[in-house]
Amino acid sequence: MKKIELHWQILIAILFAAISGWIVNQNIASGVPDPSILGISVIGFFKYIGTLFLNALKMIIVPLIFSSITVGVAGIGSGGNLGRLGGKTLIFYVSTTLAAILVGLVLINMVSPGYQEGEPVGDMLALDNSGEEIANVAEGRGPGDIANVFITMVPPNIFKAAADGQILGIIFFAFLFGYFMTKLPEEQSSRLISFWDSVFKVIMKMTEWIMKFAPIGVYGLVAAVVAEAGFDAVGPLAIFAFTVILALLSHILIILPILLKFVGKLSPYKFFGAMAPAMLTAFSTASSSATLPVTMDCVRDNVGVSNKVSSFVLPLGATVNMNGTALYECAAAMFLAQAYGLDLTFSVQFSIVFIALLTSVGVAGVPSASLVAIAVILGAVGLPMEAIGVLLVFDRVLDMARTSVNIFGDACCAAIVARLEGEDTNLAS
Repeated sequence: MKKIELHWQILIAILFAAISGWIVNQNIASGVPDPSILGISVIGFFKYIGTLFLNALKMIIVPLIFSSITVGVAGIGSGGNLGRLGGKTLIFYVSTTLAAILVGLVLINMVSPGYQEGEPVGDMLALDNSGEEIANVAEGRGPGDIANVFITMVPPNIFKAAADGQILGIIFFAFLFGYFMTKLPEEQSSRLISFWDSVFKVIMKMTEWIMKFAPIGVYGLVAAVVAEAGFDAVGPLAIFAFTVILALLSHILIILPILLKFVGKLSPYKFFGAMAPAMLTAFSTASSSATLPVTMDCVRDNVGVSNKVSSFVLPLGATVNMNGTALYECAAAMFLAQAYGLDLTFSVQFSIVFIALLTSVGVAGVPSASLVAIAVILGAVGLPMEAIGVLLVFDRVLDMARTSVNIFGDACCAAIVARLEGEDTNLAS
């Protein structure tokens, strides 16, 4: 019997969670006591399952971020790749990722899905912490807090930073560590790079294993939300999902085609056709890494980019260029901050944008791995990581959409860099 794909398992889990949670919610509303399982209330049992899954995700945050960034930076810095080709690639990746984040930030601020009739929707989403408690996070914050973002990037004790979850410091240390690994004699640097690459692959295997339990974890998290809040939570979440999709469409239909047309001198219409197989694969698998072979095939055969450029730009992009993911991370953190009634000062929004830009580099190219990065952002701005649970209702569909944007951004970079390097392609405008 053919195994059901993970995304279908998650969707089925969400359906059963909605049904289970609604039954418990209706029983409580009609005065029936919340039943218990082994002495634990049903809602408590739902939360228990969800907490185990969230804890598993939190467990791999530090090693995943550190090993992936270290290996990625070492790969760029070795073999002379930090020259002209690497410079153009990194400039494109950073600028388009930042543009995607800002698109998400602007639309979330315009639509404000975390508010309904001027009030935060935290109660509708059954978020635990009180508005006053979360409001204390923003108390006394001002422009000077931007400087504190950079202070936390240089921790006096990297091990204490890891234990305390100070991810910015870990990211900065990983960048330095990966870069200076390449400055050692080749025999020593190759051993170190091989070691950290092995660590990264082990963490990737662990991530894949943890994600096998995603349907169970999603069931517990969603069922708990529905049991406590009923279906009132669907409205704000649907508005949030619509806003994210609108932002993703704005990036992939406006910003990236403009770059293709005016920087790469390529036909955006033909480019979409050439990349359609890779985009459909990305949408169905929700994995940049799994789509990489298809992406490389489309870029080389359909677009006409040389193997020299595609073999460097695309594998690097599958690790560090996550336009759609970075947009979603920023939008999700902003939405939850709104839902909690957090005062979104410039410093708070700057922190979210800056951390989304950095953490998108370290997100594994596997389904729903951005949940790890969102947990990092929430922790950095003082919001409880447990709030991630409410995002899981629409996460699968949004994951599929943002992965398609990720791989399209990678392909655009490969094509534009190839043109800037003087190559001819099949899609010249």
